[in-house]
Amino acid sequence: MKTTTKLKKATFQYIESELYSYHDTLKEIQFLRNNIMFTKENDDENVGGGRSSLPSSPTEQIGARLATHKKLNNLEEIAEAIEKVYNVVNDDYKKLIRLKYWTKPQTKTWEGIAAELHISRRKAFNWRDQIVQAVAEVLGWR
Repeated sequence: MKTTTKLKKATFQYIESELYSYHDTLKEIQFLRNNIMFTKENDDENVGGGRSSLPSSPTEQIGARLATHKKLNNLEEIAEAIEKVYNVVNDDYKKLIRLKYWTKPQTKTWEGIAAELHISRRKAFNWRDQIVQAVAEVLGWR
């Protein structure tokens, strides 16, 4: 039997904030990738020295920068976790995610969302908790 530990309040709130900003995160990922791929980085500090240990091919250099960019990697990990959870949950959960987190501007209350899903407010909160917990498990967070 799988036992899930209760998430820390701050972790729960952070994952919810990432759900709210999912589409902004995708835009930021694309911006960072474009910036890395199409901006010439000329930060050679080895002036007059021996050979650099960095890849010499521009394609390899771009690949290395993409692979080692901490912010980009972190954003991609979070976006992939949200996508993975969204792709495996049932249609009702997907609708809750779209209504609560991805509808801009957010005008519906939990009561309105629950009414649209034909469930109780408490059940809507339970679904939300399960969604956030699932994202946390994919990320390996507690």
